[in-house]
Formats: sequence, structure tokens, C-alpha cells
Amino acid sequence: MFDTSAAFTAPSDAETTFETTFESSAAFTATSRSIPSPTGLEPCLGGELRLQAIWVDEKVCVGCRYCAHVATNTFLMDQQTGKCRAIRQDGDSTMVINEAIDTCPVDCIHWISFEELIEKKKEEMARSAY
Repeated sequence: MFDTSAAFTAPSDAETTFETTFESSAAFTATSRSIPSPTGLEPCLGGELRLQAIWVDEKVCVGCRYCAHVATNTFLMDQQTGKCRAIRQDGDSTMVINEAIDTCPVDCIHWISFEELIEKKKEEMARSAY
């Protein structure tokens, strides 16, 4: 018959010593630092913070999908309009986004300030409300 008593025994001295040493080790403690309050303009998922934002002029976009194929984490095709849209400002590196801008045949993707982006989003929402 199989003896199961060994599976339910107390930890050995070596295991207890390791756990105590591991928990009290200074190498595993976090340094304290002040975290600034968020302003609302930070990237959502911890990507690269830029001085400018990406804007796609959907009136000019022809729906070629080149940008969405190059910068897959930044651009997405809107199925209702058939136009490209910037879905994440921190999705891809600046180099990849610039490559996506260069592939656009109608030059409808632009770097703009975040303040300008907020205004354009408000205009877009007002237009779509009608």
C-alpha cells in the first residue's frame, strides 16, 4: 500500500530557512518614491509618452488599410465607415507610426498636439450626434 503520510508532513528546516531568508531579503523590497497625480493625457497601457498625438482625417482617408497593416496596435479600420482610425496613441513605436504615415497614399494621418486632438474628438462627437 502507498504511504501518504510523507505528503502531509511539516516543512523541513531547510525550507523554513529559505522562506525566512527570501521574505526578509532587501533585494526584494521596493523603493519608495512619490507617484505624480495623473493628468488624463498619459498613455492608457504604459506605452511611450509623446509630445504629439496621431490623428486620421477620416474625410480624406480612402480606406486602403496600409497604416493598419504597418502599425497594427495603433490603427484600426472602422467597419461602419470603411476608414482608418487611431485607436491607441501608445500602441506602436514612433518609428513604426512614421512608417505607417509614409505608406498612406492620400496623406491623411497627422501628428497634432493633444489639445488639438481633444478639440477634434469633440467636433467628431458633435457631428456624429446628428
